[in-house]
Amino acid sequence: MFKKILKWGALTILGLFVIIQLVPYGRAHSNPPVRMEPQWDSPRTRELAKRACYDCHSNETVWPWYSNVAPMSWLVQSDVDEARDMMNFSEWDRPQKEAHEAAEQVQKGKMPLWFYVPLHPQANLSTDEKQTLVQGLQASTSSYKQREGGEREELEEHE
Repeated sequence: MFKKILKWGALTILGLFVIIQLVPYGRAHSNPPVRMEPQWDSPRTRELAKRACYDCHSNETVWPWYSNVAPMSWLVQSDVDEARDMMNFSEWDRPQKEAHEAAEQVQKGKMPLWFYVPLHPQANLSTDEKQTLVQGLQASTSSYKQREGGEREELEEHE
């Protein structure tokens, strides 16, 4: 009896797994064109940002194989959509909600997200690389604040 229940349970889970693959959200990955990047303070800052941040915070996302398998595809797509909305290094010509906090988030260890690094070892920055990225983001986003001062002030009023 127990084997029969286990067999039907396994078949049900397998069937549900197959059915959720039909939900299109999460597999229609897009990488819109790069419109404008920040005025990087150095090529090193850009390289570190590309390694640690670009998969979520740019239009140059490298979509891993598991981003095509539901339900992981739903989570990955949702994370990338949200990250691009907060700050997108490929669309620096539009207001960036979190640009002024980028360096602080890296400094505090909040970015990259804890679950991202094990699956993307290139994002695991050494202490020196992390400090270089923090300083570079501070310099690069400060030029954004000067260039887009009015928009930045408007965003801060809504926080």
